[in-house]
Amino acid sequence: MAAITASLVKDLRDRTGIGMMDCKKALQESEGDIDDAIALLRKNSGLKAAKKAGRTATDGLVKVMVSDDRQSAAMVEVNCETDFAARHEDFSNFVETVTAQVFASQETDIDKLLAAGLEKERQVLVQKIGENTSIRRVETVTTDSGQIAEYVHNGKIAVLVVLQGGDQVLGKDIAMHIAATNPMVVNPEDAPEETVAREREIYVAQAEASGKPPEIVAKMVEGRIRKYLSEISLLDQPFVKDPDQKIGALLKAADSSIASFMRFEVGEGL
Repeated sequence: MAAITASLVKDLRDRTGIGMMDCKKALQESEGDIDDAIALLRKNSGLKAAKKAGRTATDGLVKVMVSDDRQSAAMVEVNCETDFAARHEDFSNFVETVTAQVFASQETDIDKLLAAGLEKERQVLVQKIGENTSIRRVETVTTDSGQIAEYVHNGKIAVLVVLQGGDQVLGKDIAMHIAATNPMVVNPEDAPEETVAREREIYVAQAEASGKPPEIVAKMVEGRIRKYLSEISLLDQPFVKDPDQKIGALLKAADSSIASFMRFEVGEGL
């Protein structure tokens, strides 16, 4: 009997698309034989859903839900295989259901969400649209003192912004800008050290290849680092609706600031 390890459970989930708890139970019943476990899941969960779960699901929809008082919000990404399926009414309804459940429960553990009833709905949806479907990621946002603004572009890019001061018009403008430019951080100093170190290594190698003296190389590297940080930092980016004004200046004029932001784009990283 093979040990029922977390990696074995994950492998079965990846091969079938069935929830982790069901996969673990099937492996226990099959004494760790993954082929027997797949057969059990096919019997119990629907042959069509299990057979199609091995396909890569990189299309889909993102959706947000924000409370009336703008103090809490939820954001989800649900994947399918093709844009055709993503435009299916049943798929859209499932995404709506997932978003509403995350918003109401504030639960971000996908396995718990599936166990609470979404797994059965997911399997029914797979039967209807004939494509693998998966809840890829869910997040929630809350604020006590600020307000949440959102922007969704064609169901493919979604942004939530926690704004201190300002109003919803400004918040939506900032969210739209983030959707278009995909900044990594709010401020340059927020950039992860490992990311900056990796970029620095690249710039050093490039500068040294120029054959210039070490002191010139150092200046070149620091100049490129400053430019890189400016490009990935929200506050240093030129506003997409007015490139002559940076986001930081736009916020300052409104006596406002960005506490945080979140951006989902369908399929990114897959």
